This record gives sequence, C-alpha cells and structure tokens, in this order.
Amino acid sequence: MNPLEQAFAWVNDPLNWTNPGGILDRLGEHLVISVAAVAIGCLVAWPLGLWLGHARRGGGLVVVLSNISLAIPVIALLTILPLTFLGFGRAPVIVALAVFAVPPLLATAHTGVLQADPEARDAALGMGLSSGQVLRRVELPLAVPYLAAGFRTAAVQVVATAALASFVNGGGLGQIISAGFGLGMAVGGGQILAGGVLVALLALLADLLLAAGERAVTPRPLRRARRGQAGRA
Repeated sequence: MNPLEQAFAWVNDPLNWTNPGGILDRLGEHLVISVAAVAIGCLVAWPLGLWLGHARRGGGLVVVLSNISLAIPVIALLTILPLTFLGFGRAPVIVALAVFAVPPLLATAHTGVLQADPEARDAALGMGLSSGQVLRRVELPLAVPYLAAGFRTAAVQVVATAALASFVNGGGLGQIISAGFGLGMAVGGGQILAGGVLVALLALLADLLLAAGERAVTPRPLRRARRGQAGRA
C-alpha cells in the first residue's frame, strides 16, 4: 500500500483509537496542552495589553515584546526549557506555547482599547467614573471583538504547533507522528501522514469554531466596516 492507503487503514483501525496511547488519548493530551498554554498566554498578555492601551502608551513596548516572542522559535524553547527545573513532559511544552501565544493576544488587547470611541471614554469620565471604571465598563466591552480575534489567532497557532510536544515527551497528537518515524517510512509512513492530517483537522476545527465565536461577539456595524475594509484591500 502507498502512504495514503496506509493512513486510511490506520485511521480506520478501531484499536488505534481506543488503545492506550491511541488517537483519543493523544487528542485529550493535545487539547489539555493547548488550552493550558492559551490560558496562560491570556493571563499574561491581556492585563498588560489592556492597561497599556488604557494608558495610551506602550505601543513601542508591545511591538518589542511581540517581536521578541515571535523571534524565539518554539523548537528552541523546547530544547532549552527541559534543561531547567521544568524537566521533560508537559510543563516545558505549555510554557513554550504560552510564549508563542502572547504576541497576538498582547497586540489585539492593546489595539482594542486604543480603538475604543474617545467620545464614549470622555463621556464616562465626565459622568464621574474613575479611570479603572472607564476601562472595565467602557473600553473593555468595546475591545471584546479585538480580544476574540487575538484569541482565535493564538489558539489556532498553538493547536497546530502543539504537535512539537513529542520532542520532549509531552504527549499530544505529535506522538503519533514521532512513533511513525520510529517505525521507518516503509512501515510507519501511513501513521505519519495520519498524524499530520489529524493535527491539521484539529487546527481547522478550532479555527472554524472560534471564527463563529468571534463573529458572535462582534457588533454588526463593526462587521460591515471590516468587510468594507477587506473589499477595498
């Protein structure tokens, strides 16, 4: 059989789904790693981005932090972090992917607050709201569509990149691919292809679901404005 036929046969074998270390187990590990990494990225990036946007400063800092995060390859972090107190396993993978998730989360949080209607902000201040109340009650709700867009980008990137967890025995769908390489291309070619397709399908599914969520939290006037900008582009 060619690799495509091998992949089809491998995916359709029920034992490859239900056995320990099978698709279901690896899928659960992949989701745990991805959710944890994106959650940590949100906890770090969103408060910082929202505060800098509210203060109307730090644009250069946001760019620098984003560029630094993007400049460090995930594979490099996965090589370095296991040599620290984190050791091998899920912990270094989650930290590395959280660093990878920070740039889109940070940039969109900062931009979202900056794009808030200045008249609404001034009106809130004129009504006697404190700076913190303006951020919570005015700027943050207006920034939600931007936060959703950044979350979608970060989540899809993390889901797709989490396959690298297999390099440090971190689990996930990447273990299926690495196990296939261990068997050699002649025997494990179909397993390698199947693992790659599973990762791609999971990333695509995450993108579709989060796109629906992003649309749901984006007001209709803003949707039309974005479509108009896309059309002009």
